Amino acid sequence: MTAQRLPGDPTPQEFVERALRVDHAGEVGAVRIYDGQLAVLGRKPAGDTLRAMRSKEEAHRDELARLIADRGVRPTVLSPIWSAAGFALGAATALLGPKAAMAATVAVEEVIEEHYREQQKALTDQGIEPELTALVARFGADETAHKDEALAHGARETPGYEMLTSAIKTGSRLAIWLSTRI
Repeated sequence: MTAQRLPGDPTPQEFVERALRVDHAGEVGAVRIYDGQLAVLGRKPAGDTLRAMRSKEEAHRDELARLIADRGVRPTVLSPIWSAAGFALGAATALLGPKAAMAATVAVEEVIEEHYREQQKALTDQGIEPELTALVARFGADETAHKDEALAHGARETPGYEMLTSAIKTGSRLAIWLSTRI
């Protein structure tokens, strides 16, 4: 059963375009966060873990870039900002140490997990885009795995963990909101 559209709700086509736009922007930002972390921690023991996570995010970004191009969807104009901000966030948290870098991963991934769950539900409720729905589910599972790995690497042991992750989550939610629209 599909949900009833209300006045002001995006059409299914608009919803899909927004989803592709914001998901691509998020993956661009994720790759850049790992780039920043690797610039600081790349030769440390955490480097291999960060490279593996970056590789998954890069594959997500590339897959979404292909979908955007194939469908003629306009990417967000904010991508250059997210690229710079992602690198800065990654480098700054890595400078605080490997556990703080992992705390940043937890914060971002928790927001992205929620975002992908909501997106998957909306696609399912609308009865549209089964392939995109499956892609979102697959990407969400990868993000959960990254979060779990970051937790296993001591993310919660970061001094000021709650404050740090809360700030990162707020920024991530704002980036999602803006990228959906701009």
